[in-house]
Amino acid sequence: MRCLVVADVHSNLEALQAVIAHAEASGGFERVLCLGDIVGYGPDPGECLALLRSYDHAAVAGNHDLAAIGELSVETFNPAARTAAMWTRHRLTPDEQAYLRSNPLRHEESEVTLVHGTPREPVWEYFLPWLMPPQVTAECFSLFDTPLCLLGHSHLPFACDESGSVTPLQPGAVVALDGAHALDRARIILNPGSVGQPRDGDPRAAYAVYDTVARTVTHHRVPYDIERTQMKMTAAGLPDSLAARLSFGR
Repeated sequence: MRCLVVADVHSNLEALQAVIAHAEASGGFERVLCLGDIVGYGPDPGECLALLRSYDHAAVAGNHDLAAIGELSVETFNPAARTAAMWTRHRLTPDEQAYLRSNPLRHEESEVTLVHGTPREPVWEYFLPWLMPPQVTAECFSLFDTPLCLLGHSHLPFACDESGSVTPLQPGAVVALDGAHALDRARIILNPGSVGQPRDGDPRAAYAVYDTVARTVTHHRVPYDIERTQMKMTAAGLPDSLAARLSFGR
């Protein structure tokens, strides 16, 4: 089975549509694995939820998802994120709120574990092994049993093995669980990067495809209509800083 892996969509419909179109044209997919933060920041929360829910999928909750339904305080958010979270909260339908509330903090199926933050703290903690003490990275690996853990939250695409070695993911990079491809990783934690708000200096939407038969994860980048998203954000009265950063991937 080919699974489309998306993280941190952040209500960016143009980016999500571009990712799906690119994935469909590049071999297709049968299932979507969503790593949280479907909403927040962007102008189209309902539309993004509807599009995701139209596919067979599994999704975990992110901090912005929980904030948007009042399950998480926005007091620790920066002012722009807080404004966007409250804007989103007032635009979600009861059905959309119920859907977000139904998503677990952690999901496991077959050979993969899904979380938003880390296996240790799935909502708020950033998995940044180049900044973490080695024992924290090791603890994160000890808290899942599958060969692969997929997570988001930092908006940075990379793969990390149990030694703590990190490989930034470039478009076309293939991470293999069986050692037969470009990046040989027996057990890995992988972040596909952000669909709707990249922060690695590349403004293109990021996603991955997990092939459960080949046991590989392939990283992709795809351009989308950033200006259209920015215009919608401005029209909605969302903070200018959130729209401006889309141009730079920061």
